[in-house]
Amino acid sequence: MSENTVGRFAPSPSGYMHLGNLLAMLLAWLDCRKLGGEMVFRMEDLDPARSKPAFAEAMAADLRWLGLDWDRGWPEDAAYAQSGRTAVYEAAFHELDARGLVYPCFCTRSERLAAASAPHPGEKEFDSGCRCARLSGAERDALLRSGRKPAWKLRSPDAAITVLDGHYGELTQNPAREGGDFIIRRADGVYAYQLAVSVDDMRMGVTRVVRGRDLLSSAPRQKWLIETLGGTAPDYCHCPLLTGGQGKLSKRLGSLSTQVLRKEKRPEEVVGQLAFLCGLTDRCEPVAARELIAGFDWEKVRKEDIPIE
Repeated sequence: MSENTVGRFAPSPSGYMHLGNLLAMLLAWLDCRKLGGEMVFRMEDLDPARSKPAFAEAMAADLRWLGLDWDRGWPEDAAYAQSGRTAVYEAAFHELDARGLVYPCFCTRSERLAAASAPHPGEKEFDSGCRCARLSGAERDALLRSGRKPAWKLRSPDAAITVLDGHYGELTQNPAREGGDFIIRRADGVYAYQLAVSVDDMRMGVTRVVRGRDLLSSAPRQKWLIETLGGTAPDYCHCPLLTGGQGKLSKRLGSLSTQVLRKEKRPEEVVGQLAFLCGLTDRCEPVAARELIAGFDWEKVRKEDIPIE
């Protein structure tokens, strides 16, 4: 096993996994195993309203059924569930706050959604999109005394951040101009995805992140955040999405969920279908996941999204 490569599974237990989730998991596993690396299983159950233990348990069972194993993580070690890592995120939050990078945002949810659409990429003039970044100390204190509970935002850098994605190539983004400041702690105290995933990848020693293409635009800000906290950002390698009639597959698509697939197919059939769909094989035929390791190459994997009925 390589002493340097650490990959990871990081699903969110907000529903049963579907074929699209399984494709990303398979590619993450093949990438790590081809490099002789160590696989980590992390449960991203930050949101208590959406995360359900039954979904988390089903995800672990589904991965094992598919032949995708891991070397450390959940459920064997509860420390790999984000719901139990609040103190770790709290420490990172205070470090960023001490450096003047964090501020309270009192905007309503609708106001934050409106601000998130601006500034647009390529505009020369830009604004953080949030008036709260410019509130005086007295104005903030008055809002706090009124009972308003703020979310907390991180000031995005006005600088070019470049990520060399292992599948899609170079991506350069100015976070301040392309998205603006972003929430790292919600008003209800729950730490947000961007902070948690960055801290966890850093603290867990992850060196390879393989995930869906829809998260590619998050890579520059996560790289910057990890490096700002003193860590080394992982290599990123994003993969195409399986799409249905309404775009990216949803966990609500029951016919493609693992609960249905496991009743109708053998694991080798599912792996074979995924391998064929993404371009790893030229025929749709059953194959065990471990049999794909030797021939795995990102050059074979399609870049365009994959429509599926």
